[in-house]
Order: sequence, then C-alpha cells, then structure tokens
Amino acid sequence: MPSSVTAFCPGHLSGYFSPVIGRDPASTGSIGAGMVISEGVTAHVTRAGAREIVVRRADEQGNILCEVSRSPPLAYLMEKLSVTVRIETVCRLPISAGFGLSAASLVSSALAINTLCNLGLSREACCAIAHEAEIVHHTGLGDVAACQGGGRDFREGAGIYAPITRYFDIREPLFALNFGPLPSSNVLSSQEALHRVARAYPRGIPDSPLRFFELSRTFAENCGLLTPEVSEILTQCEQEGVPASMTMLGNGVFSLGLRGGEIFSAYDEVYELRLAESGPRITGIVP
Repeated sequence: MPSSVTAFCPGHLSGYFSPVIGRDPASTGSIGAGMVISEGVTAHVTRAGAREIVVRRADEQGNILCEVSRSPPLAYLMEKLSVTVRIETVCRLPISAGFGLSAASLVSSALAINTLCNLGLSREACCAIAHEAEIVHHTGLGDVAACQGGGRDFREGAGIYAPITRYFDIREPLFALNFGPLPSSNVLSSQEALHRVARAYPRGIPDSPLRFFELSRTFAENCGLLTPEVSEILTQCEQEGVPASMTMLGNGVFSLGLRGGEIFSAYDEVYELRLAESGPRITGIVP
C-alpha cells in the first residue's frame, strides 16, 4: 500500500453553456463548449489520523500566494469515499476565476485517493463522485465532464457519461486575464441567473476555433454576466480582430493568439495557456 499518491487534472475554460437540471446529481450538469487547458490542479494525498484539507495557490517559483484549510466539496468527497486522508492541492491560476479549478481539484483528489486507498474504482467512477460534489455545492456544472479528456470540448448532454466531441485543432497559445473572483455558487444557486444563461445559449456547432469564439462571444453578450472591465477589453479585442470571450464563470477574458497576449499585457497579470492534450492522470506514487 503506498504512503502517498499525487495526481493531476487539467483545468477548463468554459465558453458557453446551458444548465440541465436532472432528477439527481448524475443527470444534472450542462451542455456547452469550452477548452481543456494544460494548467490545472495537482493533488497530493497521504494517509492521516484525521481528515485534513489544504488548498494552496502558488506562483511559478513555488512561492505560496494563498492557503486555506477548508473546502466543503473536498470534505464531501472524503465522506462519500469513506476515507480518512490528508488532501493537499496546489494550483497556479487564480481560484474562482473561471478556470475550472474546483473540478480539477476534485478529480485529481478522487484519483489519488482511489489509488492510495486501493478502492478499485474506475476513472469514470472517480469522476462521477467529483461531479456529484460539484453539483451538490454549486461550484460547477460541466467542468468535470470536460476535464475527463483534452482538447476543445463540445458537450451534448449532462453528466460525465454524455456524448462529448473533442477537437485538437489549436496550436497557438491562449491568453487569459482575470479581474477578480466571480464565485460560481453565486450564479449556479440563482434560478434567475440560470434562466438568463439558458436563454442566451447559442445554437450552432463550434467546429472551428473561430466559430467557438464567435458563439462564446454571443453568449457573453446575452447572458447578463458581463462586467464593465470585461466588456471594455472584449471591445478592444474585437476592434483588433482578436478572437476572445469572457471566462465562464469568472470575471475575466481569454483569447487566441499572440496578439491577445499583447493587448492583455496593458492590464494585470496575464496567463499564457495551452490546449491540454489529455485528461487527468496519476503523476506519482510513494511506497
């Protein structure tokens, strides 16, 4: 039996979505499109005498930017799996900013716990429990489903077993800019906000990167979530021919190509991202 296990799950940029409310968490989620990104969350799980959680954000040099010792979704995960372990997660991107980090932390933690405790669950079963935790705590709808694999995702049903088309057609860098947190629970627990989002859902297939950004931008304009700073920079991107849209759900913007990074550099910290080639995975096992 290993003493510790480390796992990684990529994050997710959601371009547009529409909620699907089912009879239970497994059938609840969203349809929509997004991009699975190479940045995500690493979970390090060890045996412990009591359940412990440490959530950290660090910079590229490993310096801790913030740390908390509470996460209701991760606590729920441990309860569902009936384990007593210490979970430490670390990410580089800002939390509650539309990068799918809640889903990534749950998936990576579930995979690591499964291996550490020899639970014998499939990867899909681990993702199903992670998805349930997201739904119960209103921290996401379709991110867990998307993060099961890489590429651009087009989700055509709710839950982790619904059909997902993936496109691996972007080699250019993506750039993201964040203006501050926009907690998903504030939107996902509001029926009024969910109705606006559903009405704004664009019809069409995102079968090219440009089409994806067109549909995402239309959704951003119509869903009622645009903040003034996001609207301003999207207008600038449009004027300069840069494909860009709002991070869902986050108070920020993401774009395609080097010119987007140049535009963003006039603002706060800019994050250069890449399309992920694959989904979650175990990255280390210590005997």
